Amino acid sequence: MNTLLSPDELEARLRAIGAERYHRQHPLHKAMYEGRLTKGQLQAWALNRYYYQAQIPRKDATLLARLPTTELRREWRRRIEDHDGTAESPGGIARWLKLTNGLGLDDDYVTSLKGLLPATLFAVDAYVAFVRDRSILAAIASSLTELFSPTIIGERMEGMLRNYPYISEDTLAYFKPRLTQAPQDSTFALNYVKEHARTPEQQREVLGALEFKCAILWQLLDALDHAYVAGHVPPGAFVPETP
Repeated sequence: MNTLLSPDELEARLRAIGAERYHRQHPLHKAMYEGRLTKGQLQAWALNRYYYQAQIPRKDATLLARLPTTELRREWRRRIEDHDGTAESPGGIARWLKLTNGLGLDDDYVTSLKGLLPATLFAVDAYVAFVRDRSILAAIASSLTELFSPTIIGERMEGMLRNYPYISEDTLAYFKPRLTQAPQDSTFALNYVKEHARTPEQQREVLGALEFKCAILWQLLDALDHAYVAGHVPPGAFVPETP
C-alpha cells in the first residue's frame, strides 16, 4: 500500500482486518459459545487467559511512560486502573479470578502461573514487548482489537450462561464492565490513529499492528485447541481432572 488513505478509508481497512482475523472466528470460541467444551477445557482457557489479563496493566504502563501529553497519559492511566482496580473498587484482574474460582481453580494456583502453556507465555510476552518497543502509533493501534470485543464478550456471556450450569452471572463479573470500557477505549484509539497516521508508511504500521494483535489472540486459542481439544498437553502445563 503506497497510496495515502483517507481517515475513513483507514478505518474501513482496520475493520476489515477485524472481520477476517479477530478470534471470534476461531473454532475454540465457537465451541465455547455452542456449549461443546468440557469443564476442564473451560478451566484451561480461563487459566491461560488470566496471564493475558494480568499483563495488560504492565503493557499499558510501558506505553504510559512514553506518552508525551497529559491527555494521553490520563487516558492510559485510566486503562491501568480498569484492570488493576483502585483501593475502592476491584479491577478486571480481580474479576477474572472470580471466573477461575467459579470454575473450581484455586487462586494461588492461577496467580502462580505454574500451569500455563508455553505458547501462552510466549504470545503474551511478545505483545507486551511489541507495545514497549514499537512506536507510540503502533502501540496504540495494537489496542484496536477492542473495536470488536463487545461482540465476542456478548457471545461468551450468552453462551456460557445458556450452556454451562455451573457458571453464573457472578462468575462472569469480568465481562459486564468491559461492554462499556472497551467501546470507550477503542473510540479514543481509533480517533488517535486516524488523526496521526498521516503517511502511507504510518498507515501500513497501523494496519500491521492490528494484524499482529489479532495473530496474538488467535495463537492463544490455537495453543489451547492443540493442548486441550487435540490432547497434546505439554509437560508441566495444567491437566484437567478426569470427569
